[in-house]
Amino acid sequence: MVRVVNVTKDYRVGKTTVKALRGVSLEIDAGEFVSIAGPSGSGKTTLLNLIGCLDKPTSGEVYLEGSPVSGLNRRELALLRRDKIGFVFQSFNLIPVLTAYENVSFSLSLLGLDREDVKNRTMEILAEVGLEGLERRFPSELSGGQQQRVAIARALVKKPTLVLADEPTANLDSATGKEILELMAELNNRYNTTFVFSTHDPMVMEFAKRLVLLHDGRVADGGKV
Repeated sequence: MVRVVNVTKDYRVGKTTVKALRGVSLEIDAGEFVSIAGPSGSGKTTLLNLIGCLDKPTSGEVYLEGSPVSGLNRRELALLRRDKIGFVFQSFNLIPVLTAYENVSFSLSLLGLDREDVKNRTMEILAEVGLEGLERRFPSELSGGQQQRVAIARALVKKPTLVLADEPTANLDSATGKEILELMAELNNRYNTTFVFSTHDPMVMEFAKRLVLLHDGRVADGGKV
C-alpha cells in the first residue's frame, strides 16, 4: 500500500535549515493498523503529510499502491487524495456552518455521485460510527468525541484505501479516546482499510498492530524494509 524510500525533508526557518526527516524508509501493507510514534519534533506529522501527498519530500520517493507520486502534478495529486486517501485530524477540521450530515456528504458530492447515493452512503456511515439521530447537529452542538466520529465518517464515506490520522486522540479525554480507537480498529477489520496514525499517546501505540518508532527524523524501529 505505502512504500517510502530514503526520504528526506528539509525546511527553511529564516537562515536555518531544519532537517525534519533524514533518510526514512518504510513499508506498510494493505489492511495494516500502524502507529508512527515518537517524541515531539521526531518527524511524525511530516512523514504523514508526505504519505498523504500534502507535501513533497526534499529527496527520496513515496509510492502509493506501487506507483511513485513524485511525477504527479497538482491536479493529479488532488484527485489521488480525493479518491484514495481519508484524513482524520486532531482538531477535527469540521466546517462549523455545516451539520454532521453535510460535513460528511460534502466529500461525496465532489465525486459526482447522484443525490440518492450520497444520502444513502452518508446515513449508513453516520450510523456505523454511532451518530444515528445526530445528523442535523452542527459541530458546536456535538461533544469532542462525537465531532471526531463525524471526522472519521467523513474520511471513510468515500471508501478510501488509506486513512491517515494525525494525533486522533490529542483533544479527547482517555475514555473517549479509547472509544474512538476501538471504533477505528473495528472499521479496519470490517473494511480492511489501511490505517496509519501519528501519535505520542501510549494508548494509541497499544492499539496499533504495528509500531514504527521515529527519532530525530529517522526510523528507529518497525520500518520493515
